[in-house]
Amino acid sequence: MSLATEDGIVIRLETKTAWVKTKKSSACESCASRKSCNVMGGGDEMEVEVINSAGAAIGDQVVISFETASLLKATFLLYVFPILCMFAGAVIGQEVAVQIQLGASVSSAVFGFLFFLISIVFIRVKANKMGRQDRYRPRIIRIKKPMRSNSS
Repeated sequence: MSLATEDGIVIRLETKTAWVKTKKSSACESCASRKSCNVMGGGDEMEVEVINSAGAAIGDQVVISFETASLLKATFLLYVFPILCMFAGAVIGQEVAVQIQLGASVSSAVFGFLFFLISIVFIRVKANKMGRQDRYRPRIIRIKKPMRSNSS
């Protein structure tokens, strides 16, 4: 199992999760959990909700990770799947054009666009389901530098 990792600082804790401030990377665009992230001011810093499996505290410098297999699946779903659907729709549209007595180009374009829209709806539904599954959510795997205070 290969993991993609990022460094960050814990800024907030919830019951089983933590919010980590990290730098935005190119991998963010295809992540199924991107809805649980907050890009701060449109800049490079962002807040990511992660599973706090290491028991990190506020201020800890941590390493967060996610499985690259999950990243690849999300990337395929987001970028490749709509193109394949559009292509399939165009081919089907060309075949159907003869039966509905419409120009092959028009039918191909209409069916391609229709299949593309259907793929976007499918992706939206699938991404929501994927985002709720732990295997598609980033997690804290290591505390690099604890910032715990000893005063109680």
